[in-house]
Amino acid sequence: MKHFDVVVIGGGHAGTEAAHAAARMGARTALVTMKQTDIGVMSCNPAIGGLGKGHLVREIDAMDGVMGRVADASGIQFRLLNRRKGPAVQGPRTQSDRAIYQQAMLQIMLNTANLELIEAEVTDFVMEGQRVAGVRLKDQSEVLAKAVILTTGTFLRGVIHIGDTSYSGGRMGDDASVSLADRIDGFGLPLGRLKTGTPPRLDGRTINWDILERQCADENPSLFSFLSDKVPMPQVACGITHTNAQTHDIIRKNLERSAMYGGHIEGVGPRYCPSIEDKVVRFADKDSHQVFLEPEGLNDHTIYPNGISTSLPADIQVEYVQSMAGLEEARILQPGYAIEYDYVDPRALSADLSVMDVPGLFLAGQINGTTGYEEAAAQGLVAGLNAARMASGDEPLHFRRDQSYIGVMIDDLTTRGVAEPYRMFTSRAEFRLSLRADNADQRLTQLGRDIGCVSDERMASFSKKRDLLDRARGELEKTEFTPKQIASHGIRINQVGTKRTAFQLLAFPDVTFDQISDLVPEASSFPEGILEQVGRDALYANYIARQQKDVEKLRKDEQLKIPSEFDYLAISGLSAELTNKLTQVRPSDLAQAARIDGMTPAALALVLGRIRFLQKKSA
Repeated sequence: MKHFDVVVIGGGHAGTEAAHAAARMGARTALVTMKQTDIGVMSCNPAIGGLGKGHLVREIDAMDGVMGRVADASGIQFRLLNRRKGPAVQGPRTQSDRAIYQQAMLQIMLNTANLELIEAEVTDFVMEGQRVAGVRLKDQSEVLAKAVILTTGTFLRGVIHIGDTSYSGGRMGDDASVSLADRIDGFGLPLGRLKTGTPPRLDGRTINWDILERQCADENPSLFSFLSDKVPMPQVACGITHTNAQTHDIIRKNLERSAMYGGHIEGVGPRYCPSIEDKVVRFADKDSHQVFLEPEGLNDHTIYPNGISTSLPADIQVEYVQSMAGLEEARILQPGYAIEYDYVDPRALSADLSVMDVPGLFLAGQINGTTGYEEAAAQGLVAGLNAARMASGDEPLHFRRDQSYIGVMIDDLTTRGVAEPYRMFTSRAEFRLSLRADNADQRLTQLGRDIGCVSDERMASFSKKRDLLDRARGELEKTEFTPKQIASHGIRINQVGTKRTAFQLLAFPDVTFDQISDLVPEASSFPEGILEQVGRDALYANYIARQQKDVEKLRKDEQLKIPSEFDYLAISGLSAELTNKLTQVRPSDLAQAARIDGMTPAALALVLGRIRFLQKKSA
């Protein structure tokens, strides 16, 4: 029998991040996976990042997580999305070499101190009363732990659908997890059913690339890890084709043969990543949809046609694929499919991702109703850090909404739950001007160091950068210039106005660093990357200052804690609907209570009044 501080079940994106986080916190950690070779596998599109998602990866990296480093090591097409818009809504993304990503992640796991990999199937939990105290393996051996993190992805009672054919599976080629689903049933947790899908994989050697539009990688790539300084892999182009009227006719004629439209699927799919059947039905007025032909690796002929996920039969997939330009002779290597799986209503979790009614158990990833590698990894980070803190007797770590996209996601999940697979967008963050991808390290690395999850190497790199940023900003704020002085350097400004510093001038449109260097020659001595970062900070400085009032109000409400045993039934005048929601969510503070759907100022005042009454009574 083995003993650990933390056991992680599952070696996907949530599991690897959770295991690495717990281990670097000093917890003796075990990662249990059915096949070691499946650690870090990219079961859908081999791509990392995007709008909102790229922010999450940068935040994971700022806390010394692994996804950003592995994405950089395997990236074969780096692109910064929304480049023409402001830094707050730009999102780094890369197409990865699937095999290299998996190999790099496995090597990191194998070489992580305090982490042991166990190749086995978990069939049950070891219980001490109501508390999870470890896991039981298929051979009936037990692995004991102070905390267990479950990251089952789409494996919990997973069912794969291709047309009218359905069979049990967690993903193509892998068995579903049924015994653990039965155990979750026994806990009485609120469960739901979701679905996701994947497109057919194509043989790139059978595609007519010569007639297709190409999308190239950025000349100046935006990497994910703050420790990365170069792109190690050759960069490739993606092809672009489009569906057409013929494609749509084929799909319409065969809708009843689709697993979703044929009534074989009850789970709700991701609205923001619809199947091609959904696109044809929901956007009936459109004659064409863009399809990106994305290589899965430098030495792999497999192409991922991003935009045509499906649950149609394999023969119909061939027909509609070959109706598109450049794909007339395309051969399908693996048919697309939909997968349906169980998830736990995340309102059953605390903000540290522990299950409120099952002590010792944490959940992370798609089991919590999310979709995407990045959302899963960010949850893995949160669960791993907090499982390690639980094992050592420390208080849980909660990420705030004003502090990180991680905090936004966790709060959304645990407060509002999900009606469809949750996907991160920049629009979900009310403080997104300060929660930029470029400043994730400025927001989170010191926090990571304070709790013990940031290495000496990263801290030294960050401290050097922070010192340069402080010095550069100090030089730019040291002197105020008159409008006349400013205009003499080619900067157009109202001549009737106040003096401004060079830092303030950086917020003006079309102001260049060359002009600023003329005003403040000392600025030219700083590295270009440091000046660019100071420029981004200056661009949003005034907005963030105004936003700070909202942040202060939020923090004030967060300081007013609500006891976990708080009785909402005792509040006179609170509606039955809100009483039920508050009892289910069990918000940890007044700020979280305010974000529950349907909460009104009057109802919040009743909750506040009851808290004050109990505080006075106990004083």
